[in-house]
This record gives sequence, C-alpha cells and structure tokens, in this order.
Amino acid sequence: MTKAELRKIYKTRRKNLSENQIDDLSLAISNQLLKLPVWDYSFYHIFLAIEEQKEVNTDYILNILSGKDKNILISKSDFVTGEMTHFLLTDNTVIKKNKYNIPEPIDGIEISNDKIEVVFIPLLAFDKQGHRVGYGKGFYDRFLANCKPETVKIGLSFFEAEDEISDVFENDVRLDYCVAARKVYRF
Repeated sequence: MTKAELRKIYKTRRKNLSENQIDDLSLAISNQLLKLPVWDYSFYHIFLAIEEQKEVNTDYILNILSGKDKNILISKSDFVTGEMTHFLLTDNTVIKKNKYNIPEPIDGIEISNDKIEVVFIPLLAFDKQGHRVGYGKGFYDRFLANCKPETVKIGLSFFEAEDEISDVFENDVRLDYCVAARKVYRF
C-alpha cells in the first residue's frame, strides 16, 4: 500500500483505541524496549506524545531514561523551515502545546544533532524493511538525515508491520528497530 493509504488506515485504527488500550500498549512497548541493546548511550531523543492523535505515551520511556540517568532530549518544531531544534529536558524545562497540540519546550539548553545517539520515533505505520509512515510533513526525515549515520533509530508502534510500503522515497530514512507491544523488529 502507499503511504497515503496507510496513513488513512492507521489514523482510523489509532482513533478507535481507548485510553486504557493506549496505556496498556504503551507500557508493553516500554517493556519491549528494555530488551534492546541500546542502554549504554548518553543522549536519547524522544517525542512527547500528542494525546489528541493518540500517539504512544512516552511517559514510561521517560521514566526508564530518567532512572538510568540519561540525557533526554525533546524537540521544538519550526513549521516554516520544517526543522526541529532539540533541547535537554531538565527539571526546569517548561513544556507548552503548540497550535498543532505538540508538547514542546519553551526554551532551554540546545543540543546539536551530532550529540544524539538514540532516537525514539513516532509513526503511524511501518513495513518489514524498516520504512515508516508518519504524518507526511518530513520533520523526522530531515532530522534523521542530519544525525550521525550510527545514530540508532527506533520506531514505536501500537500495531504490527505491514509487508511493504510501495512508495518509499530515496531520502526516506530507515529504522534500525521498531518496537510494537508484542514484538521487536530489527532491520
């Protein structure tokens, strides 16, 4: 299927999830993440869930990272340039939802892409080759293209993999892993 077809299907599938299902699946995804060999790094980039889009609740992952005393980075999106700026999450970080309901830091200590070692990525769907479907704005493709090649890219999904996304672009950045509630995919 195409990205547009998958985007439509998976938005509907997520919309049909209850709050309890989202919470249970998010906890299961967090537990699956503990099986990955990615916990020896220092700088971890994570998204803060857009509740209105019923994204994976990353609070559990934030707790794991905090408990392991990791540097946690969150982003602010610039919808004019299509770029994201990354900030260190601290006890003093003020977070506010932007006009698209994306929770973002107001300001803080900016961290460059070359410091980022692991990225947790939101997505709507993914395939068995590690390609993903997001909301179609390209923020993560631009961001990941500017990270070091060895940066570990981990998608988080409520659902299992599709066989294939038919309209993958040359500039699409593949995942290294995708973690679903019942399975970890390695690419």
